[in-house]
Amino acid sequence: AELIQGCALAALGRAEEGLPLLHRGLAVTRAIGQALHLPQALTMLAYAYGKAGQPEEGLRRLAEAAEIAAMTQDRWAESESCRLRGDLLLATGRAPEAENSFREALSVAQRQHGRLWELRAALSLARLWHGEGRNEEARTLLQPIYGWFTTAVRTPDLEEAEELLGRLQLAPHR
Repeated sequence: AELIQGCALAALGRAEEGLPLLHRGLAVTRAIGQALHLPQALTMLAYAYGKAGQPEEGLRRLAEAAEIAAMTQDRWAESESCRLRGDLLLATGRAPEAENSFREALSVAQRQHGRLWELRAALSLARLWHGEGRNEEARTLLQPIYGWFTTAVRTPDLEEAEELLGRLQLAPHR
């Protein structure tokens, strides 16, 4: 519960409050020998570090998550870990590496048939491309994935995708 609460606080802009909860939850998880979902817990911690303005620490946590996932084959959060790695790399000014991470997140999501993860990865990659003026590529990637979801479902990810697609429609073609 502390892991979820800590991550939620980070999402609400209160990462400094969430980090101690995440660390305690992770310590308990390790103390009881719980390996299942450890990569996901480390991904949540990395997210909070990113929100706290510490992307390098977040990247270290994601590297640890990747090592554990490779040993345990717990790959449930793999796409989101790759996507978050891209966000953290962008925060450190490493756009080419971030693009590779977003592409990897997209590939993992497609392999796992994870539609939400695919939307999130495509949205991150499209946002990067839009910032680089690669608007047609961004639109071509994001539009069909966004179209999979019914209009009755409203989530922050879908709202963000819809808003970005609106900006891409207005953007000059390149």
